[in-house]
Amino acid sequence: MIALSLGEVAELVGGTLHPVGDHDPATIVSGVVDTDSRQMSPGGIFVAKPGEHTDGHRFVGAAIERGAVLALVEHLVDEEISQIVVADVVEAIAALARGVVARVRAHGALRIVGVTGSNGKTTTKNFLARILQDEGETVAPIASYNNEVGAPLTMLRITDDTRFLVCEFGASAPGEIARLAGLVHPDVVIELMVGLAHAGGFGGIEETARAKAELIAAAAVPGTAILNVDDFRVAAMREGAEARGLDVIGFGQGDAADVRASDVDVSASGTTCTVHVAGEALPLRLQVLGAHHVGNALAAIAATGALGVAPADAISRLETVEIAERWRMQPMGGESVRIINDAYNASPDSMAAALRTLAQITGPGERTVAVLGAMSELGESAGDEHDRIGLLAVRLNIQRIVVVGADARRLYLAAVGEGSWDGEAVHLPDADAAFAYLQGELRAGDRVLVKSSNSAGLRFLGDRLGESFS
Repeated sequence: MIALSLGEVAELVGGTLHPVGDHDPATIVSGVVDTDSRQMSPGGIFVAKPGEHTDGHRFVGAAIERGAVLALVEHLVDEEISQIVVADVVEAIAALARGVVARVRAHGALRIVGVTGSNGKTTTKNFLARILQDEGETVAPIASYNNEVGAPLTMLRITDDTRFLVCEFGASAPGEIARLAGLVHPDVVIELMVGLAHAGGFGGIEETARAKAELIAAAAVPGTAILNVDDFRVAAMREGAEARGLDVIGFGQGDAADVRASDVDVSASGTTCTVHVAGEALPLRLQVLGAHHVGNALAAIAATGALGVAPADAISRLETVEIAERWRMQPMGGESVRIINDAYNASPDSMAAALRTLAQITGPGERTVAVLGAMSELGESAGDEHDRIGLLAVRLNIQRIVVVGADARRLYLAAVGEGSWDGEAVHLPDADAAFAYLQGELRAGDRVLVKSSNSAGLRFLGDRLGESFS
């Protein structure tokens, strides 16, 4: 974080300062800001966030041991550290982030990119970070820091020398993207797709589309909107973007795209295509598995192009990215049994894309095995969407369908009903049972996808399988 006095922090968050020892309002702090005491470093600010299972106020002492010099709290704690008492620490870090970004913008060359979409946000922000880091100091979210806590904490990592800030905006209800993006008003906004991820919180896909469009409404003017014109709900956002005075750049595989991909080919070693942009046709070879990542790459090329990066430079940097993120289409295992661990999150769209990738990368004499868990937060659509994925797995001729957990049983029943009734599909109660089953079932030549929502916990099953068959 930039250097601020204790008094300035208190003013930005609207809190009451209680200095300790020789601290006074003029004392400067400039360390890391975090809700995790384990991430503290000398000079840091610890945010004592109450949670469902524990309370951050209990860990102020641990934060002090790791060097924290200031705590944002909702009530004073009996520890030797300067404290700023606020009504709500989550709102406080948002206010602090707004103030810090505004100060850096006022005297620096900071440019901000905001990314949203039902799928692909984390991969795209990683692509953006890889391209932009060669242009100047770049701050991007760790993992999926895209919510009311993670997004402000990412913003607070900027310094006076930061040239690019990449923000990932997730949401599970209307208004969340507007609130988070409104803290920084990005210069470039990216709309990846509108799907059923978190549809239960929004009430349906049309409501999801309106929520995603909140990012366009929060963009800086003048600014640029990067829109997936292959998704008709995203393409429909053009009118609102242009009405606000934003430049619009479309990406996709259709003729309407300004940044377009053709000749997409997926193999076990990566994904290739030709990128058509600004009158050029440029080859792209991604090490990241899956045709669905081509769209994420196009979005990153378009967005960084709006920031002045030549497409050829963007492409050469993208080609160095080995994996999208841990637990996201992550190759594991060995040559004999290959594991693709994609179980950090799942929606109907990402589940379908992962299954198609599994089918595409499996060659003659090799066997497809899909280890699938539940997709969460789908609301009333949950049953139908699990049915749809079970049907798709059979129609893609996935040869072994291993369904894990009670919440995914509909997927198993749909696969059996579609024809996987002779042992091709099995249903197991939990990850331990699945691991034991797969230890005896997998054989040389198997290509194994592990896919579920985070809450199903199959990412750790993927890790175990990867280690076992390495």
